[in-house]
Amino acid sequence: MSDELLVETRDHIAFVTLNRPKALNSISHELDVELAKVWDTIDTDPDIWVAVLSASGEKAFCAGADISGGTDADASRLALGGGLTGIGGPVRTLSKPLVVAVQGYALGGGFELAMCGDVVVAADNAQFGLPEVKAGIIGECGVVHRAVRQLPHHIAMALILTGDRLPADEALRHGLVNEVVSLPELGNAAERWAKKLAGVSPLAAQAAKLAAHVGLAHSLEVALNTRYEPIEAYATSYDVQEGRRAFQEKRAPVWTGR
Repeated sequence: MSDELLVETRDHIAFVTLNRPKALNSISHELDVELAKVWDTIDTDPDIWVAVLSASGEKAFCAGADISGGTDADASRLALGGGLTGIGGPVRTLSKPLVVAVQGYALGGGFELAMCGDVVVAADNAQFGLPEVKAGIIGECGVVHRAVRQLPHHIAMALILTGDRLPADEALRHGLVNEVVSLPELGNAAERWAKKLAGVSPLAAQAAKLAAHVGLAHSLEVALNTRYEPIEAYATSYDVQEGRRAFQEKRAPVWTGR
């Protein structure tokens, strides 16, 4: 692992930090590969229940893909953000709940990466933008598909077609982020959300996340009539039994993730 990506795990939470502040935390191909490996580890480690994605520095969360090094022949084989965005390659959905902490610029692919979070916390200096049209660029259309699903239609279209930026307070008003805090409080707020998510049954949370994502691809009728394997598997888990015992004994459950 290079010093451009910092990873720390504590209390069942994986803290992943983009650490290229001088490059506005833009994602090079090398960093993209490292991110993909980290998501693999988080997905397969039963002792990791929640992930937090943040970035170093005050100026930017992520300015998108780093194009300063030219075109890498292998870059097209992996989607931006280690696959989370689905831009330029196959999309992956992280099975564990993901909290994203955004400060400063979240532009282009960085905006896309922020939208991959299940919970998004923004500093009051955050600015979300899709500047592609201003530069005469339109590529894999990730800028279109996520924005129109996560913002009111006309707000999303204005961002897409003008390249203007959405400040943190407006992002909160339109439901793009869950909370806006001062920049010094951003890390604490993200950790607070992560601990809240880690306090529920991890298997139930993962099953619910999968059902929500799969169901979005279908009509409500189909989604309601679909059987979700993780939900059915959870019914026989230790944690579901622990939840019932804790309720009967009037105590807080002790989850194991198994």
